[in-house]
Amino acid sequence: MTGVTLSRWTMSYFAAALAALIAAECLMAAGYGYPAAAIGAPETLVLVHIVALGWLSLLMCGALFQFVPVMIAKPLYSNMLPLPTLACLLAGLAALLLGFLQLAGVVTQGAPLLAIGAVLLGLGFSLVLWNLGRTLWAARPLPLPSHFVIVGLCSIGATAIFGIVFAFVLSGVTAYPHLVDVATMGLPIHIIAGLGGWLTFTAIGVSYRLLAMFMLAPELKGPTTRGAFYAGASALALIIIGGATAICLHGSLTVILSIGGLLGLAAMALYGTDILHLYRARKRRKIELNSRMAAVALGNFAATAALIIILLVFGALERNIAAVVFFVAFGWLSGLGLSKLYKIVAFLTWLECYGPVLGKTATPRVQDLVVEHRAIRWFVLYFLGVWSATAALLLAQPSAFRVAVAVMLVATAGIIVQLVRTRRLADVQAALRLPAGVRQPRLLFSWNNLPERKPT
Repeated sequence: MTGVTLSRWTMSYFAAALAALIAAECLMAAGYGYPAAAIGAPETLVLVHIVALGWLSLLMCGALFQFVPVMIAKPLYSNMLPLPTLACLLAGLAALLLGFLQLAGVVTQGAPLLAIGAVLLGLGFSLVLWNLGRTLWAARPLPLPSHFVIVGLCSIGATAIFGIVFAFVLSGVTAYPHLVDVATMGLPIHIIAGLGGWLTFTAIGVSYRLLAMFMLAPELKGPTTRGAFYAGASALALIIIGGATAICLHGSLTVILSIGGLLGLAAMALYGTDILHLYRARKRRKIELNSRMAAVALGNFAATAALIIILLVFGALERNIAAVVFFVAFGWLSGLGLSKLYKIVAFLTWLECYGPVLGKTATPRVQDLVVEHRAIRWFVLYFLGVWSATAALLLAQPSAFRVAVAVMLVATAGIIVQLVRTRRLADVQAALRLPAGVRQPRLLFSWNNLPERKPT
């Protein structure tokens, strides 16, 4: 990847995302939102959207702006658009959160902040779709992992549309009957499109490429990979399109969700088979910390499927859905995100600093930017906190949940310290840290001093 163009604002996305994660964990540890409040209370909605939009979506956008070009060996369509995109997303999130606080009576009534926030978020995600869509369009025919990303991008479009409908109905902007029906019954579709389509399906596509790249494993494009794609894409299409149609035509949403759920479980099983093959077929015999912790997150993903099946068998899924969503968000998606961030920040920092002088002077290795034995304790603590918090939700123990989330908060702060040290080159030997031609990287953006290729 030496010579690849760096996405200038990816680090800004990562910083904003991590700030949102810390904020969400602080709120949960303080007893804000569920389980102290009802699952549909405005306070819970504030918390959910800080996690889903502020943390996970910003993390995903930052990663895609950098790694979609890597997946397809083509440059990003525009390196300028990510900054106004970030501004729209942050402004939209702020307005949306204030809108929820309006519903709670904390913020005085006035402008329809929910609707304003939804429109700004829709604009921000439209810019994401435009930039990445043009990038992918220029690279046809596309490798298989990028097909997962395309479906994920379609899913965030659907998620945003549902969110705008909810916001307009709740704000009183519209009372159109079909839209009211969607706002009343469409929450499961909104959640599945966001968590299942945008975040999980996109993460699956990116993980196929990153795990293979970082572990020196063969690229996968066999029948199990294609099967995972077709099963997952079919599940999402059925749930999103079929579900919306069923609501508008007063059909059975339960049947749609059940069939889509079975297809989704099949996709998860095929993906798990592929990941096991990647770990077994790797050429890098010593597994780095990021890949070991990613394996834990992937194990949590498999455990989620098992948990859903067990709860369905005992008829307890509906009353424990909050625990399932929490485990997906923090055990699977956040676990994978933090583990990959640990490698990505080091990798991009190394490319930015030492890529231009590689072969001209002595340079450190990527692994020289990190200290794994110091970081592993924070990852272990984080996952212990996640498992404990999930168990507390399943057992309806709110006090234990708050303690477990406090453990997650401490662990997350510890991981962030390691990321900052990596970005500041704090653990690189002094003799190799800043040779001639290398400058100290900025925390929030990349100098982007690698040779840039023009789109074709």
